[in-house]
Amino acid sequence: MKKIEFDKAELKKEIEEQVKHRFRKSMNQASQQEIFQGICYAVKSTIVDQWIDTHMEYEKQDLKTVYYLSMEFLMGRALGNNLINLSAYDSVAEIIEELGAGDICHLEEQEPDAALGNGGLGRLAACFLDSLATLAYPAYGCGIRYQYGMFQQKIVDGYQQELPDDWLANGNPFEIERKDYAVSVKFGGRVETQYAENGKMYFQHTDYQEIQAVPYDVPVIGYKNGIVNTLRIWDARPVEGFDLDSFDRGNYEKARENKNTARTIIEVLYPNDNYYTGKQLRLKQQYFFVSASLQTAIKKYRRTHEDIHQLADKVCFQLNDTHPTVAVAELMRILLDEYGLEWEEAWNITTHCCAYTNHTIMAEALEKWPIPLFSELLPRVYQIIDEINRRFCLEIEKMFPQNQEVLSKMAILYDGQVHMAKLAIAGSFSVNGVAALHTEILKNQELKEFYQMMPQKFNNKTNGITQRRFLVHGNPALAGWITEQIGDGYITDLKQLEKLLPLVDDGKKMKEIAAIKRKNKERLSAYILEHNGIVLNLDSMFDCQVKRLHEYKRQMLNILHVISLYDELKNHPKQKHCPRTVIFGAKSAPGYERAKMIIKLINNVAAVVNQDPQVNETLKVVFIEDYRVSNAELIFAAADLSEQISTASKEASGTGNMKFMLNGAITIGTMDGANVEIVEEAGKDNEFVFGLSSEEVISYEQQQNYHPEEILNKNKKLQTALNHLVDGTFILQGEDSNLFRGLYDSLTKGENGSFPDRYFVLADFESYTAAQQSAEKLYLNPQEWTKKAFINICHAGKFSSDRTIEEYAREIWHLTKCKLD
Repeated sequence: MKKIEFDKAELKKEIEEQVKHRFRKSMNQASQQEIFQGICYAVKSTIVDQWIDTHMEYEKQDLKTVYYLSMEFLMGRALGNNLINLSAYDSVAEIIEELGAGDICHLEEQEPDAALGNGGLGRLAACFLDSLATLAYPAYGCGIRYQYGMFQQKIVDGYQQELPDDWLANGNPFEIERKDYAVSVKFGGRVETQYAENGKMYFQHTDYQEIQAVPYDVPVIGYKNGIVNTLRIWDARPVEGFDLDSFDRGNYEKARENKNTARTIIEVLYPNDNYYTGKQLRLKQQYFFVSASLQTAIKKYRRTHEDIHQLADKVCFQLNDTHPTVAVAELMRILLDEYGLEWEEAWNITTHCCAYTNHTIMAEALEKWPIPLFSELLPRVYQIIDEINRRFCLEIEKMFPQNQEVLSKMAILYDGQVHMAKLAIAGSFSVNGVAALHTEILKNQELKEFYQMMPQKFNNKTNGITQRRFLVHGNPALAGWITEQIGDGYITDLKQLEKLLPLVDDGKKMKEIAAIKRKNKERLSAYILEHNGIVLNLDSMFDCQVKRLHEYKRQMLNILHVISLYDELKNHPKQKHCPRTVIFGAKSAPGYERAKMIIKLINNVAAVVNQDPQVNETLKVVFIEDYRVSNAELIFAAADLSEQISTASKEASGTGNMKFMLNGAITIGTMDGANVEIVEEAGKDNEFVFGLSSEEVISYEQQQNYHPEEILNKNKKLQTALNHLVDGTFILQGEDSNLFRGLYDSLTKGENGSFPDRYFVLADFESYTAAQQSAEKLYLNPQEWTKKAFINICHAGKFSSDRTIEEYAREIWHLTKCKLD
């Protein structure tokens, strides 16, 4: 295949033409947004031929395709990443300058982050798509075209407020609507048993509500190889649109009823499921995109292959966590009801097509649906799950005879609920964890009985990140320096960073690395000054914790340590202290009240600390509003210390830890998730490790013999810091004095039958404080700090998503690369 090549003069002309024809303006009349749009459309018009050719070549070579099904794809901004992968970033930057349109960095700011994801799950999916294209593997990402995403976070008086993230207000210039691939998805109704003339029983779904699923395709460009894969995101529309008769009769709401019902499906990612209607909408979303994706995948296969029995030879459905696991039952429905296969035939195909990735051991994330809700919304799919469960329970009985306890752990239908992770394990040929420790916990603890029954299914695929986004685009100064030292081979083979290791004792080179870090701290500081109005000390340690807000990720531990540091500075003002800027970025789920209160606590602590002249030259606290991919790139590049402090055994992998490592931050962390492998790669001497082990945490949970009051009684600093939650120190004017009482009680008393300090914040505080003191001591020796940071960069090669995808392709999907000319 031909690589995409840009003619600079032609591209410049195309940009001017796009601006003229789309906005009826010349370049000097156009706004920055209009120029940005013109550039995007010009780039898209340049790659569209290669996009078509890529898929024609896949068909010509008859290659197997993976369909990566995910509720989230946290893609970030598209323009810069696309230009890097096209090797056109510098050329387009020059064109923009020549056109008098400013500079490329400011134009990139015109692009909103695509609101198609929220956290690590969605960002991992985006990294995987980038690697699949770069490695020339045939793949589709399949998800939902959310109108407003999860939400845009605003911090008002320290509280998180959720606003619609209207990322499509100016359209998405890279997407293409594909009405010709629209399919119907059915909800509700009832199922009738019918008999054909030959006596064969079949099932007829009637009285259902029908929604049209319309795909939008977004290009995913491989790095310098001519490959353009596809992210396919689904829009929902009514089959019967505007009801003019009702409108003419004055019933305006009924006239729009069908449209409103359809739009609800795609408006918001993760609607609040604290209510029945929220649960129903979540299940509706999951089935909607899964059914649409499977229908089109099978139709695509059938265009070039007659025998449906050979589907698994050419198609694999990868289920990214439990959200898309209804795919097991939906594939069975299609094969049974639309292709007339017998049960055994359909089950054999399904269990050779579906593969499942488990991303968590947290009970609330292993989705369960009330049977009445599920059976009412998806009656035929429920019938199929009921039969899968019946047959699976017979297999369980053979393996574990007369063992009701095991049956309760393994049955898909149990205790009035449909257990989606169990359906995925039963119906998939592969079940993988996402870090070595996580996979071992699944095999030996959480899914022990499944592993005993079907050990051949279980495997590990440690997560990874794309260096093209998080180094080449996010940290161009460091990427340029690396290229000068060892060439640009690391952009597609990150292990080549190990070639840098001999430079660790070169004082001049280490000064250059330190200078790059300082430049990146200047860049982040400018962002924080603009958005938070806070002036930072560039000589301070940038101590960063940016990730989804959840109690197990323990932002609470971090802010308690900040409170303790504040006390230390107030009580010993003449002692020498390491200057520190503690940076948080996090969104809480809208219905997660305790997490939202932790955000409020962080902001109140920041307000008190930053306004205290006695300490604010030494300690600053910053909460970055609306954490997302574009500002994450600034944070990763500037960070000195990477906070990876989850309760051991709770974090499946983490990928923020890898992004920080790649950009030269040193990890302070528990031996949890991929932290274990980071320590193995870089060496324990080059990280700050603390806390309970996963075995100790699991033992405490099983034995229920953890007594946090004993820890409190022995640690006066911890007592004092914790008491500040209820003694008014961080209560601002006009606020309730008991504002943080719930957080205090959750650590000291427990709530709703759970033991206190469920995530062992108090247990790890002393060890965490000691690790922080070690970090401060090292930071005050900048030459040694820079060396250890540099060693982390050199050993980040394992954590490329290219490595992860090669393992998936070789060991699970059995894909063949497209042959390139």
